Amino acid sequence: MKKNLLLAFVALSFASCQPSAKTTKTTLVDSNSTAAAAIPPVKVSTAEILFTNDIYNFGEIKKGEIVTYDFKFKNTGKEPLIIKDALATCGCTVPEIPKEPILPGAEGILKVVFNSAGKPAGPLRKQVTVSSNAVNSPVAIQLLGTIKE
Repeated sequence: MKKNLLLAFVALSFASCQPSAKTTKTTLVDSNSTAAAAIPPVKVSTAEILFTNDIYNFGEIKKGEIVTYDFKFKNTGKEPLIIKDALATCGCTVPEIPKEPILPGAEGILKVVFNSAGKPAGPLRKQVTVSSNAVNSPVAIQLLGTIKE
């Protein structure tokens, strides 16, 4: 009886090690098939921002003066340009972005206001980083100058 049980156990062990009749089939997707066509291509914007002048040197000002400058730019791309954000290096520099999209070939203005109140005397450089849907985004513009006592 023990021999029969042992033989049955060994037979089951060998049977369980045999490969199963199930096989998996791997299918490669042809790039011309409808499955590949169902994935939409990634769209890259063709808007492009080009500043007429990306650096403005306001020269010398007295401590406490406010400087305002309009950075002019053009959409040299083929789609409407949307300015998403403009971030300054500190709270003393405040950019104002256009609210409406700039059409291809059209121009726009990004106004920057710098308040020198509380700033130490000497040379300064303030940067504004402009983010948009342009292919060359982000773009940096700068204010340069010197604060006198």
